[in-house]
Amino acid sequence: MDPVWHQFPIQWVMGILPPKQPPRDRGAASNAEGRFERLSREPFDDGWDGFEVEAPAIRTTVTPEPVRTVITRNDSPDVPFDQALNPYKGCEHGCVYCFARPSHAYLGLSPGLDFESRIFSKPQAPARLRTELSRPSYRCEVLAIGANTDPYQPAERKLQITRRVLEVLAELEHPVSVVTKSNLILRDLDILAPMAAKQLASVFVSITTLDPVLARRLEPRAPSPERRLSAVRQLSEAGVPVGVLASPMIPALNDAELERILETSRASGARWARYLLVRLPHELKDLFAEWLDAEYPERATHVMNLIRETRRGRLNDPRFGTRMRGEGRYAELLERRFDVACRRWGFDQRPFELDVSRFAERARRGGQMELFDVCGTPRSAPDNP
Repeated sequence: MDPVWHQFPIQWVMGILPPKQPPRDRGAASNAEGRFERLSREPFDDGWDGFEVEAPAIRTTVTPEPVRTVITRNDSPDVPFDQALNPYKGCEHGCVYCFARPSHAYLGLSPGLDFESRIFSKPQAPARLRTELSRPSYRCEVLAIGANTDPYQPAERKLQITRRVLEVLAELEHPVSVVTKSNLILRDLDILAPMAAKQLASVFVSITTLDPVLARRLEPRAPSPERRLSAVRQLSEAGVPVGVLASPMIPALNDAELERILETSRASGARWARYLLVRLPHELKDLFAEWLDAEYPERATHVMNLIRETRRGRLNDPRFGTRMRGEGRYAELLERRFDVACRRWGFDQRPFELDVSRFAERARRGGQMELFDVCGTPRSAPDNP
């Protein structure tokens, strides 16, 4: 029997009976089927137990997943990187707004509670990464880590997949940019700081709100805003270039904090800043609406209407160029506020460039180094072949 769902009343597992309240310490309030499933379940009261079932705590399971490749590439014109690596699928932080939730539907699982409780790890990622970087055809570009799910979610504390990936990159002098909302990244300062000294590493810390109550509701298992600011400070003091990602901005929920997030982050040592407007693709629309109705019923309609105002009357607009920032009066005002705040607090407006020239292809065949460098220029033959 599934190690997660055996804890639940059979009525709830079958979708017959909804819980009285969302599961404790989780972001999503339900576990609806993904968009690719042929069958769906709808709850109803059969008259036996009513709607008074308390939702039990859900245990997280982490399943190792074999992988053939670990570097994914994208050509989206509004994404600031060309290749990425994600050590985990799913994320226990449970951020209710996470745009990565719908990706769990490709696994036949729910973007709801499954996404934050059924995690898949890639323990072979460091070895596979070394293989892919060693291919003669590989050309060095900055590798983004954490573009989809957080590389420093709770499972990383024990599994250390992200750390071992960084060790490979440090050895090969390959540039990396990390995005996280966890202070666990401080564990790897012994790797990141020397890389940063060579202009090979940068970090963006995601700070959605400075309100601990709102943070606990939005991001139930993520480190507190205070710990994230502390991470920004310690990264900066260690010489690691660090920026803040004020994301996502949610109308009438956390958007009033934009300036304060930027001011506090700058005072903590952040040198760059970005923001994103909340996106609600696929199943996320219903999950977020459900969460709003449960947590902030008095403003749920207002929040959703403002989101529609920025998305041409819909809750999601997938078009390149507008999907990250939205459009319309509200979106334009938010962008102006961000620009003014960045100038006021002295954020660097220039993009930070990592050094791709240090990387040397280290493909080994029978223990021998390749005789061609990354640009295809012949190397000198080793003295002792």
